[in-house]
Amino acid sequence: MKKIITNFALDLDEKTKEQFDSCCSQKFIKKAALMPDAHCGYVAPIGAVLVTTDYVVPSWVGYDIGCGMIALEFKKKGIIQKIQINKEEIYRQVNMKVPMGKGRVNHIKEISMKTKIEFKKLLQKFTEKEHKEEIYRYLRNKALSPLGSLGSGNHFIELGKEENNNDSLWLIIHSGSRGVGHTIATYYMKEASKKIKEYENTYPIKVSSETGKEYLNVLDFGLEFALLNRLEIAYKIRDVLKEVLKDETLDFGLWVNKNHNHAILENDNYIHRKGATPAKKGERGVIPANMKEGSFLVEGLGNKEFLESSSHGAGRVLSRTQARKEIKKEDFEREMKGIVGTVNEKTIDEAPQAYKNIYDVMDKQKKSVKILKHIKPIINWKGE
Repeated sequence: MKKIITNFALDLDEKTKEQFDSCCSQKFIKKAALMPDAHCGYVAPIGAVLVTTDYVVPSWVGYDIGCGMIALEFKKKGIIQKIQINKEEIYRQVNMKVPMGKGRVNHIKEISMKTKIEFKKLLQKFTEKEHKEEIYRYLRNKALSPLGSLGSGNHFIELGKEENNNDSLWLIIHSGSRGVGHTIATYYMKEASKKIKEYENTYPIKVSSETGKEYLNVLDFGLEFALLNRLEIAYKIRDVLKEVLKDETLDFGLWVNKNHNHAILENDNYIHRKGATPAKKGERGVIPANMKEGSFLVEGLGNKEFLESSSHGAGRVLSRTQARKEIKKEDFEREMKGIVGTVNEKTIDEAPQAYKNIYDVMDKQKKSVKILKHIKPIINWKGE
């Protein structure tokens, strides 16, 4: 059967192309597509959608299993004005309540009872399928405290608004499964490769094998864990808003909570998305731009050429190393004028200038998603 391969990458560089071509050359690949935001990853490029049958590839899912986006709406008369008045205090309080940055997690007592109950259900579900006892022990003993924590890199929390609507506040969060996903990924990359070192490569696992069944089970745990993590962050921020705005009735409506790093089974195929947003017809999604331009709420058009997917962001135009060398702090600050945010030397690699033009990216995928709303940031948090 002939492979179906499409490429929608914007300004594709040679290294990213080499990574994509390497993935597509695998015998077990059926279909593949590269999204407009595509840039270099460490095995599969960020922005790749790779379809297989009978095999999954842990390195194509990556370390941050379940990384994705959540969007929630607070509807309240005049809420935007209240946020603008109190934005410095909200920024400060959220920094105190939500652990942000590499390795930072919660004390267990700080996690909501609702999330603890859901976590217990996840653990129980995990034990009902094939699993290794050592992985279960790790999850039972170590996986609770990362819930409700942000992480670092391109992960963020944002409060923003639509144009000409002062009665609707949007909370958008980009985070994943934290150290839990990293531990799972590392373990099964080593299992797949049979190597202790140099395991970061395309090593497939047959899904019918014992290892394959174990990985799919723990992968599902990681995907649901990431959804729960973003919700717990949202609960924390809601509580801060209630306190600062002195409004105990304040609550949100969930618009979408979606993973963009996964391998999921659909019609006997495993859809690996490495930083690509699912975009079936009518499916909701969030595509963030950068710290200045905010995020787009979108609806999928079910385009088969895009493998019913879209970008998961703008995509980097400068590597983190390049950004630290080329972007000046004063330029970063000027770009972020009017937005309260984590703007300093430690987050300079996340400056808007490090990313592709989001409007070009959105135009490139207009046959895959339609824009419903553009949410512009008022406050933006990053882990340092």
